[in-house]
Amino acid sequence: MYDYVIVGGGSAGCVMAARLSEDPNVTVCLLEAGPPDTHPFIHIPMGLLWMMRSKVLNWRFHTQSEPRLDGRRLFWPRGRTLGGSGSSNAMLYTRGHPSDYDAWAALGNRGWSFDDVLPYFMRAENHEAGADAFHGAGGPMNVAVQRSPNILTQTFVEAGVHAGLPYNPDFNRREQEGVGLYEVTQRNGRRWSQARGYLGPAMARPNLTVITEAHATRILFEGDRTVGVAYTRKGRSEQAQARREVLLSAGAIQSPQLLMLSGIGDAAQLEAKGIALRRHLPGVGRNLQDHLDVSVVHTCTKAVSAGFTLRNFARAGFEFVRYLTQGKGMFTMVGAEGGGFAKSSPDAPIPDLQFHFNPLRLSNHGLDLKFLFGDGYSLHVCNLRPKSRGEIRLASSDPMAPPEILANYLSDPKGEDLRCMVEGVKLARKVLAAPPFDPYRGVELRPESPCDTDAELRAFVRHHAGTIYHPVGTCKMGSDPMAVVDAQLRVHGVQGLRVVDASVMPLLVGGNTNAPTVMIAEKASDMIKAERMPGPSEAAPVIEPQPARAGRY
Repeated sequence: MYDYVIVGGGSAGCVMAARLSEDPNVTVCLLEAGPPDTHPFIHIPMGLLWMMRSKVLNWRFHTQSEPRLDGRRLFWPRGRTLGGSGSSNAMLYTRGHPSDYDAWAALGNRGWSFDDVLPYFMRAENHEAGADAFHGAGGPMNVAVQRSPNILTQTFVEAGVHAGLPYNPDFNRREQEGVGLYEVTQRNGRRWSQARGYLGPAMARPNLTVITEAHATRILFEGDRTVGVAYTRKGRSEQAQARREVLLSAGAIQSPQLLMLSGIGDAAQLEAKGIALRRHLPGVGRNLQDHLDVSVVHTCTKAVSAGFTLRNFARAGFEFVRYLTQGKGMFTMVGAEGGGFAKSSPDAPIPDLQFHFNPLRLSNHGLDLKFLFGDGYSLHVCNLRPKSRGEIRLASSDPMAPPEILANYLSDPKGEDLRCMVEGVKLARKVLAAPPFDPYRGVELRPESPCDTDAELRAFVRHHAGTIYHPVGTCKMGSDPMAVVDAQLRVHGVQGLRVVDASVMPLLVGGNTNAPTVMIAEKASDMIKAERMPGPSEAAPVIEPQPARAGRY
């Protein structure tokens, strides 16, 4: 028996576990389906290339066949360990545009405007450059400048400015447009996930229990009130009971899946899977949004890239020693070192394109190993505010089965998403054709020639585009008939149940989603603390015996 049971030890779950357990009068249990984050490749930034392939630390989801992407099934990697995708992402720290949060508030979600959420971004942050009006210092989330960016990344920034984009040294202020180097969630050249920054220091608290390899199977109820979570661990069925609340932080794919498995969702879909209806909420699993991404790739005429080359393999031993002793060099590489934000048309009020520059040849998330061999560089471009909407559905009533993912990319009736992608490819090519790249520019590998007309570029996008790992929206916040949670993140019509992760975003933010997810959890922890009333654990403050913790640092 605990006061709070958190399902999912990803970025949001780690924040919630740390913040709620600050109060010694409450007990908190964190359930994580994956193992502890002890594998060394988690903490070495360059290890993310391996993390993409791991069958233990990655859920390795796939979409259904995408009809507007030539029927391809896209690979959707999601972290499966303490820290979740924050333990396997590219560590880029971006918040989105301030107007993204004002748009959330304009939908009726009071308290979620940019001015409302900025204090939570700042509270979470330890900005190594120091605190100011937009950045915090002393928080658990370490934000650092890159220690060893590649010369090609510096060239990209120069080329972007030459192509007409402004230089922007900080994407996390009110002005987002421009190119520059990304700040990263690292400390001393090591990955600094939410498992390290938040959960690690909290693990010594006697009122926090962390149970790894615990796969949640359903939410438990007494009437309309949530009372706990059933899960399986090492072949055994177990339960974690909650006096106060169950908090779902399983992410945009698995939070709606667990709600549906527990009888909360669209009545017709649940009936078709033989699941008894507890609450008809047709929006569960709907409103799925993701950033679609496609890359322009060149070979490089000089031996300076970070690709798989004999030169780089020969240097690996020296670079690893340098990494261990100085926290610098090739092993600190985050992949997408540089990037920026741009407009697909002069009429766009704010940037609707994002660039990620890689000083290596990259295809299919690095899963295409042959493509990585040789010197080269890649410029990713994605549509920041897609109009298309997808859906998460149950494949079966088996909680161990992955859900169906219908991303429904490029499905907006007016074709704005495809237009934006095509214009983004044109702008990316313009940047890579700028004079600063003249000493390095080799053959263009993607798009394959010839590819110059809009029709050819549309075909290129359909054949090569993929996710940039930002699914959100499937338990959206709001008060309309398709909303799943209210502005306090409480599930409509159910007592003692909240969703706290990227699935509550009503609209996708214009940037990477890790920092916004941390902000959501920071704000949610304050809302929960503010609502907490005297209860059983305070009447009898003795902490009950708790199972051995898994994942202690």
